[in-house]
Amino acid sequence: MDLRFTLPSLRKLDLSGTEVLVAGLASDERPAHGVAGLVDWRLGGRVSRLVKSGFARGALGEVLLVPGKPKLPFDKVLLFGMGPLASYSELTFRIVLEKILKTLEGLRARTAVVELPGRHRDVVPAERAADILLEIAGARAEHDVWTLVEPADAQKIITQHMIQERRRVRQG
Repeated sequence: MDLRFTLPSLRKLDLSGTEVLVAGLASDERPAHGVAGLVDWRLGGRVSRLVKSGFARGALGEVLLVPGKPKLPFDKVLLFGMGPLASYSELTFRIVLEKILKTLEGLRARTAVVELPGRHRDVVPAERAADILLEIAGARAEHDVWTLVEPADAQKIITQHMIQERRRVRQG
């Protein structure tokens, strides 16, 4: 899996050029924040209306498919329920990440723009999130390129961490 980065802004997301956008939806965060909040804003409150109606709750394991076009450059926007952020853990991160990987595999989407679940609130530190992603997805050939949505400082942290890990593996 090749990792790339983009900033968490609609302008940058508009330039991403992939079929699928992935974000998390927490059950205790209203309105939605992070990429889910950006999508909600661009779609004129569509995500908020789905939550208000009870159709979407952000419950752990929930997956919501929202058409992105024509307001977004993505055919599909996938929102993954993360449960409450108040009790979010590394185990929850792993569960949601597995669900994301399996869903993208089912869609046969080899590339995606992904905001790792909970990263918009820095619930799982950047280095740890990258380690878990590579651990879980590393053996899966179904994923070619993921563009991670991260602020500039986290992009640097993840890139430096990955360089150090590669050196460690080569030396070990």
